[in-house]
Amino acid sequence: MEADTVRIDGKAGGKRAFRYFDYVMAAFVAILLLSNVLGAGKVAEVDLPFVGLWPFGAGVLFFPISYVLGDVLTEVYGYAHARRCIWAGFVALLFMAFMSWVVVALPPAANWGNQAAYEAIFGQVPRIVFASIAAFWAGEFVNSYVLARMKIWTKGKALWTRTIGSTIVGQGVDSALFYPLAFLYADGWTTQLVITVALTQWALKTGWEALLTPVTYAVVGFLKRREGVEVFDTGTDFSPFARGGNAADGAIAP
Repeated sequence: MEADTVRIDGKAGGKRAFRYFDYVMAAFVAILLLSNVLGAGKVAEVDLPFVGLWPFGAGVLFFPISYVLGDVLTEVYGYAHARRCIWAGFVALLFMAFMSWVVVALPPAANWGNQAAYEAIFGQVPRIVFASIAAFWAGEFVNSYVLARMKIWTKGKALWTRTIGSTIVGQGVDSALFYPLAFLYADGWTTQLVITVALTQWALKTGWEALLTPVTYAVVGFLKRREGVEVFDTGTDFSPFARGGNAADGAIAP
């Protein structure tokens, strides 16, 4: 625990207003949306030494940043605040899917010749949209739960064990849901390709989390010092559907 922070439990943390929480939540949702728009449906390929061509989901390059921010949210602000962000991201994904459907479906102007390209980029297959939203929801809640529990078990020490450990489990759930739900039995996707890409995505995301550990330490340390608290989720209701505390009802960070 940071020397200049005060320890509070999860219930008090859920009712507290924080200086930087809104900024972290905005970054979390923005990266989530951009990753799903630009990278989720593309399979890229790299030529690995001694292995050869190896396929992977292109979104894996940036989507893990949302998991880093998810770890920061739970570690700094507690599970209740992380839960709010996950639901905010969930609703944002639903709106993005709805907006994409409406915009693509609108009849194009006669002199606008980009409809086919627009449909190719933004025309979302309902199955992929459902898979993406379901995988995000389940994976993020598992990630946050595991990290919050591990923080109690480790007494707030060895941050790297819970950031990496929670990512292994959370990303495992995410990958295990998304690729089979989105692509199993789809044209061009063999069962082997689905398994290969899912496992590769899981390994790469976990690897990214490990590589970004120094960044996570820096961000977590900065935010804890600035917010002045250390949240431990003792007595926290970990149901995804529980109502978090209202910040207006709790203490306001000085």
